[in-house]
Amino acid sequence: MTKLLHISASPRGERSESLALARTFLQAYGELHPEDEIVEWDLWDGTLPEFGPAAAAAKMDVFAGVEPTGAAAAAWRAAGDTFRRFADADKYLFSVPMWNAGVPYIMKQFIDVVSQPGLVFSFDGERGYTGLVTSRRAAVLYTSAVYGEGRGPSFGSDFQAPYFDDWLRWAGITDIAEVTFRPNLATTEVESRRARAHAEAVEVAKTF
Repeated sequence: MTKLLHISASPRGERSESLALARTFLQAYGELHPEDEIVEWDLWDGTLPEFGPAAAAAKMDVFAGVEPTGAAAAAWRAAGDTFRRFADADKYLFSVPMWNAGVPYIMKQFIDVVSQPGLVFSFDGERGYTGLVTSRRAAVLYTSAVYGEGRGPSFGSDFQAPYFDDWLRWAGITDIAEVTFRPNLATTEVESRRARAHAEAVEVAKTF
């Protein structure tokens, strides 16, 4: 059975544009793939462990070939459990709103927790990094309220999509589809842009 994992970084529930796009995508996908399993992961649900001093110490221990002990060992187990929850999927749907030109801090926390040596990546002194999360597909729903291509610098910058796309590719996921909804909320084009974004989400779901 194919598993599609939806990872959400929005805490806004029914008022979230990225989650509304995700609902459109998942409805279309579910109708086309009724045999597939769809799993939801709300990063705000309290299950994501922190990545603090103990986890950082564990990561450096692993890099050095040392077995973590004590609090570091517990933090490493939590990171591994989180990675396995992530890796136990064949396809991913990410709903990623823009916060302060970048991704929400909860998404950065997720990335920091799962991006561990031997799990998401390997490293060689001559070849550099190799992503280990391969043979998977990802669809990413990007939303922003003010920033948009073609608008001046006073409307913000995009450190959201370039950062997240780079992380996916670094992790080994290269089959990536994107849907963006970037209306300028001060204009009258919001509804037409929203309709286009939802239609695009359906089209991506049809080929996912």
